[in-house]
Amino acid sequence: MKRIIVITMIVMTLVSCVKENTPVVPLNDTVDGGATQQQMGNFINGPYGSVSGSAKVYQQANGYVLALQNVSISNGPDLHVYIAKEIFPVNFIDLGSLRSTMGNQVYAIPGSPDFTQYKYALIHCKRYDHLFGSAELK
Repeated sequence: MKRIIVITMIVMTLVSCVKENTPVVPLNDTVDGGATQQQMGNFINGPYGSVSGSAKVYQQANGYVLALQNVSISNGPDLHVYIAKEIFPVNFIDLGSLRSTMGNQVYAIPGSPDFTQYKYALIHCKRYDHLFGSAELK
C-alpha cells in the first residue's frame, strides 16, 4: 500500500508540472513613456522549463515595474513572476501570476526594494517550487 501511494504521488507531481494552464496569447504591454531603465538581464533556462527574452526594471513616476520583453516561456501550472535575492527563491517578492507565456508584460514592484540585493527576475512554478528560468539584473 505504501508503495502505491508513493508511486501515485510521483506520477501526480510529474503530470501536474507539465499541465499547461498559463495563457499563450501574446501580450504587448509597454512601460510609461517617461520611465527610466534601472536594471536589465537576459533569461536563461532553469531546471524545469525554458525561458527566453529579457527582464528590465524601470522607474516610473509611481514606482518601479518589471518589464518582461519578447519572452517565450514553456508552459506550466501556477507560474509566477518573482524578483529575488537568489536564483532559487528563498528571499523574494512575488509580483503575481504570469499572465502569458509570450510577448511583452509589465508587473508592478511593490515598495522600493534594494536592487543591489534583489538581483534576479524569476519565472517560478509556485505550487511545486520549480524554477523555469532566471535573469540576473545588472
